[in-house]
Amino acid sequence: MAKRYPLPAEPVWEIAELYPNQGQWHEQEYLSLETNRLVEYDDGFVEVLPVPTDKHQAILAFLFLALQTYVGKYGGIVRFAALRLRLWNRKYREPDLMYVLPDHHHYRGNRYWDGADLVVEIVSGGAEDRERDLVIKRSEYAQAGIPEYWIVDPETATIIVLQLDGNNYIEHGVFGRGEIATSVLLEEFTISVDAVLEAD
Repeated sequence: MAKRYPLPAEPVWEIAELYPNQGQWHEQEYLSLETNRLVEYDDGFVEVLPVPTDKHQAILAFLFLALQTYVGKYGGIVRFAALRLRLWNRKYREPDLMYVLPDHHHYRGNRYWDGADLVVEIVSGGAEDRERDLVIKRSEYAQAGIPEYWIVDPETATIIVLQLDGNNYIEHGVFGRGEIATSVLLEEFTISVDAVLEAD
């Protein structure tokens, strides 16, 4: 009797057809999408981001707890991914961390935030992911008027702190190993680059 081999794997088209084609997603369809993956939205297109690594999550947890300690002293609200941030009409991102000042709690919504005072992205993955965090999101977060953007880059062992100057970001500092990263926006918020990179 001849051995039977399984047919080549194919997508489950019946499930795929439940969703709009790329370029045809409406904002409410995106907001109604339920998934445990990070999914961002840009004018009809959805972008499914890579699953975070263990190291990525360790750094995220460390930074969240550091900001949460700051919140306990100075106020404000900090949240971690995956919570949507609306940058402008038909444009959403899901930063690793986002913070609002005590006077800006009106930015907060249950399904998404309508603004933030500080966002953090942890660079992980390949060249496409690096371009997204280092170039594309830098431009988008500036366009959205977010005052401060932190980029944690384990590959280069740096924390880049950007501050908004007009419509663009300028570097407050590129902090490396042995240095203490500082915020412009958050009074007295400092953090050891080594502690962040070695988070476990």
